[in-house]
Amino acid sequence: MTARLAGWWRVLLWALGLSAILAGAAHAHTRSESHSVWEINGANVDLVMTIGEVELRRLAPAAGPPPSDAQVTGYLAARVYPSAAGRRCALVPPVETLSATAGYRKYDFTFRCPSATEISITSRAFFDVAPTHTNFAQIQNAASGEFTEQLITRDRQTVEVTGGEDSKLLTASFLDFIRMGVMHIFTGVDHMSFLLGLVLISRRLRDLVFVVTGFTIGHSLTLALAVTGIIRPHAEYIDALVALTIALIGAENVAVQTRRPAAVAAGVALLLAGMAGLKILGLGGLPSLLLLGAGLFTSNYLMVSGRLQDAGRLRMVITLVFGLIHGFGFAAGLLEMQIPPVRLGELLVGFNIGVEIGQLTLVLAASLAVVALTRLKLAPPRAIVVDVASAFLAGLGVFWFVSRSYA
Repeated sequence: MTARLAGWWRVLLWALGLSAILAGAAHAHTRSESHSVWEINGANVDLVMTIGEVELRRLAPAAGPPPSDAQVTGYLAARVYPSAAGRRCALVPPVETLSATAGYRKYDFTFRCPSATEISITSRAFFDVAPTHTNFAQIQNAASGEFTEQLITRDRQTVEVTGGEDSKLLTASFLDFIRMGVMHIFTGVDHMSFLLGLVLISRRLRDLVFVVTGFTIGHSLTLALAVTGIIRPHAEYIDALVALTIALIGAENVAVQTRRPAAVAAGVALLLAGMAGLKILGLGGLPSLLLLGAGLFTSNYLMVSGRLQDAGRLRMVITLVFGLIHGFGFAAGLLEMQIPPVRLGELLVGFNIGVEIGQLTLVLAASLAVVALTRLKLAPPRAIVVDVASAFLAGLGVFWFVSRSYA
């Protein structure tokens, strides 16, 4: 009875940890946002900017009144503008204040560009007061009839509209989307490291099928949610969490090989709890709730998986959770491009197929290499390979996780 109660208690802690991770991730979602509609008509550009009053209060002094329309338009005119052939387009006064729903303000800007070629749009507004601000831009090119939607963030404040690299997505074929997915795997060292960890931890083909299936379900779901705009995660937090999944795959291998899951789980918990403590003191980027939830979740998982004789099906669930994180990582590159809404479904299907081709190729190549070396009697004992590779992955993952958390 005592063992059964202990098992239920560990499942409860595991669920609480997962809840805290999700709550921390929700806290990490972008909260500061604005909306812009750009109409490109030759050398003339019209911009309608919609901003919530809560965003405008960021521009006012502490406890001061909200900024006036003249102050807001002056702030925006200096930071939001189109360019053509590398030259900033001239603002044509006056700036009109349009009627808007309660709690919002809307402004209409008109620009005249020196030419109608190589047009780009720039928005530097609000990043000085809210670094995680996101501008949701809708871009209509009257000459070509193209309509695109774009995210403008602190890391990418300028978007090419005509003649730039971003325009390639408009004419890309379905095979191009597949190729993008394949290259995303082969050029992503962190994703390849995670897949290598899955190969190391799978003793049988059935185990490998379980973990790859869970990973696929997870990343396909969040890739679609992120690209369609249903969920907007903080990219910097996702990069750190991807690194944490690599460290945990390596740590689980170490726990299984050494048969000391408690020691490994305690080490992971102490690391994450220590980082959460530093965050409370004002040091670090990841929310303390997210770090504490990750520590609770992962330490209990390591304790459970390290004591099971056959953890294959359990790992399918865990890799599904890890796949949710990696899916946001896959989406980061796509969100930097102009994605035509009419081709969104085609892009998601093609990119996902490409990702699956890339990861299956990598997993099969690694597995076949192991089989070939074993038959040629050139492979060292599996225990040594797993120990060395797992320690390397755990160390690499921790390094990436800490460095990305404090970047």
